[in-house]
Amino acid sequence: MSRNPIETVLGAVVLVVAVMFVALAYSSAQVATTQGYEVQATFLKVGGLQVGSDVRISGINIGTVTRQSLDQNTYEAKVTMVIDPQVSLPDDTVAAIVEDGLLGGKYVDLQPGRSPQRIGGGGTITNSQDFRSLEDLVGEIIFLATGGDS
Repeated sequence: MSRNPIETVLGAVVLVVAVMFVALAYSSAQVATTQGYEVQATFLKVGGLQVGSDVRISGINIGTVTRQSLDQNTYEAKVTMVIDPQVSLPDDTVAAIVEDGLLGGKYVDLQPGRSPQRIGGGGTITNSQDFRSLEDLVGEIIFLATGGDS
């Protein structure tokens, strides 16, 4: 069986394009170790938040979720985040888990307060708002619409 040179060249071109695609995907995915300081927040439920999810202030990405664990005493979810060292969070910052659109993933939205004291590395965000799913919101609307007395 002899090989056609055109098939060999075409196969090589396909391999080169595949390697270029993988390199482009890797560079645009921003796969890198996150630098910064760690903070924690606790939530009653995280609603599908994943390790690697964004941490944002006013829609700007300022950190990454690096770990989730269950507090063995309170059975609350502990979320550990790494925050950009250029961002200094006030100690009255509020953390909330929100959805990025109907089909998007979840992320941690931080709403900084006005306190002059700052959260240092290893600190804890004490004010948190638990994740509210679409089903929870629809249930509340139905409850309110039907009078909620039954």
